[in-house]
Amino acid sequence: MSQAQSRAVSIRVADGTVSGLLTPAGEPTHLYVLAHGAGAGMRHPFLEAIASRLAQRRIATLRYQFPYMEAGRKRTDSPAVAQAAVRAAAAAAAKAMPGVPLIAGGKSFGGRMTSGAQAEAPLEGVRGLAFLGFPLHAPGKPAAERAEHLARVTVPMLFLQGTRDDFARLDLLREVVAGLGSRATLELEESADHSFHVPKSSGRSDAEVLEGMCERIVGWAGRAVSREP
Repeated sequence: MSQAQSRAVSIRVADGTVSGLLTPAGEPTHLYVLAHGAGAGMRHPFLEAIASRLAQRRIATLRYQFPYMEAGRKRTDSPAVAQAAVRAAAAAAAKAMPGVPLIAGGKSFGGRMTSGAQAEAPLEGVRGLAFLGFPLHAPGKPAAERAEHLARVTVPMLFLQGTRDDFARLDLLREVVAGLGSRATLELEESADHSFHVPKSSGRSDAEVLEGMCERIVGWAGRAVSREP
């Protein structure tokens, strides 16, 4: 599915509106409210590829901009502003496809802001969270404080993580996921970094990694996120 087949939407936030892209899917089983990472917006090729592949697997997506990205600023929004945008996007998704179960999350910063919003108060209609590279800590500064709020998230969570991700030391991430119990699932992409890029020596291509990630999202959503709240 090409980006031209996605429909532009406008999402109202506190200080105006932000842009969104709704990528439909035939007879959708779920709608994924998909937030971008800190350094690139909703049109980044990685997110476009995820949206396209998920559409082929009957999962629609709603990508959207955080206010700082919409305004062309480099500095990310405060958690309060970013989480308000997450909440607005989830509400817009619920209205766009009534009755379709919602999952939410995103790449790195976007996923963490989504889980922060969910921890503060349940997002409208959201039945599960899927993280594409959860940023547990800054590179070279291993710690788990960024994950403390996850204890307050009660919906199922999927962590898709590369084994070479320098934003999440694996022993720490495994400990975090184990502490969350049955509501958390960790799926590892061997040799992938924070951008889910793999070296040629891995024997796999980046496209194959993306295919695998989307299959994991579909499988998890089917198991963990039902049509009934």
